[in-house]
Amino acid sequence: MEENIEKSVKKGTTTVGIVCRDGIVLAADKRASAGYMVANKREKKIHKITDNMAVTMAGLVSDAQLIVKLMRAELRLKRIRTDEEPSVKQAGNLLANILYQNIRKMSMVPGIVSFLLGGKDSEGYKLYDLGIDGSISLMDEYYSTGSGSVFAFGVLEVLYKKGLTVKEGIELAKKAIGAAIVRDMPTGNGIDIYTITEKGAQRVETQMIENKLQ
Repeated sequence: MEENIEKSVKKGTTTVGIVCRDGIVLAADKRASAGYMVANKREKKIHKITDNMAVTMAGLVSDAQLIVKLMRAELRLKRIRTDEEPSVKQAGNLLANILYQNIRKMSMVPGIVSFLLGGKDSEGYKLYDLGIDGSISLMDEYYSTGSGSVFAFGVLEVLYKKGLTVKEGIELAKKAIGAAIVRDMPTGNGIDIYTITEKGAQRVETQMIENKLQ
């Protein structure tokens, strides 16, 4: 059973989250694959869910998109009901609960999807890894998900330095995703980069890689 799930998880993507001294950097490639076919060259795999939080997604696109919509709605309702901004930990626990229920539903198509959640609250900057089974782990340095993560981790392990700046984190994220694009077939076509800083969550860069027949 675990072996079958593990095979299903590898949908083809690479996402990276990096903890910096002045913020969080999130990055992802832009290719969506369907088996050996490139289904979309401009897929958006990083989504802003509040003014100060964003997530990367890896896995089944339909489930990921629906869960992002649910997250936005639930966090908006919580803010209205309590008149307070949800913390990153609260958002992470909510997302973990949704994923836990999602993977255990009876369905013809298993809901296999994982997230990286980056955010800022009164306690500082946080990065969480949300597994397909609803697990939640706080990451104090970096993390990568998707089929190309093994290549991204190789770059992160060598080049990451504690206390790097967001500017340095952006360059490191480019190298990590770039390594996956070169070596992992389902990863490609470009890089999206978001940061969470004192200015909030925002997209800071998109690089496209076009492969056209001459």
